[in-house]
Amino acid sequence: MERKTPLIMTILRLYIAIVFIQSLFFKFNGAPESIYIFTTLKDWSGIALFEPQGRLAVGSAELIASLLLFIPSTQFFGAALATGIMTGAIFFHLFTPLGIEVFDDGGALFAMACGIWIAGWILMGFYREQLTKLIERS
Repeated sequence: MERKTPLIMTILRLYIAIVFIQSLFFKFNGAPESIYIFTTLKDWSGIALFEPQGRLAVGSAELIASLLLFIPSTQFFGAALATGIMTGAIFFHLFTPLGIEVFDDGGALFAMACGIWIAGWILMGFYREQLTKLIERS
């Protein structure tokens, strides 16, 4: 099992990074789906910063999380950032007019958010010694 563990962790890191990086095109180029999502949140919350600033900030955070997942000393923090981002995504899907199904996607965005959230928690557990080392240094 020990030999399989690093492979599983690599697959989880790749899953998160691939989903995040492929979504950057949509967020950074203002694809109609992304604009719809963040405009819906803007209209629901009354917070004008959701679109476009929120869309660009989320995309930037996803890019940073993806990079952190592949730097050996920051993998815990990449997983934590990914989990935090997806906690927000899951919340907005469940508790706002956005809903689980967006743009007739059959719930694919929501399912990917849940998958990343689970993968992030697994990775945080596996790489928790990185957080412990940081705390011990302070």
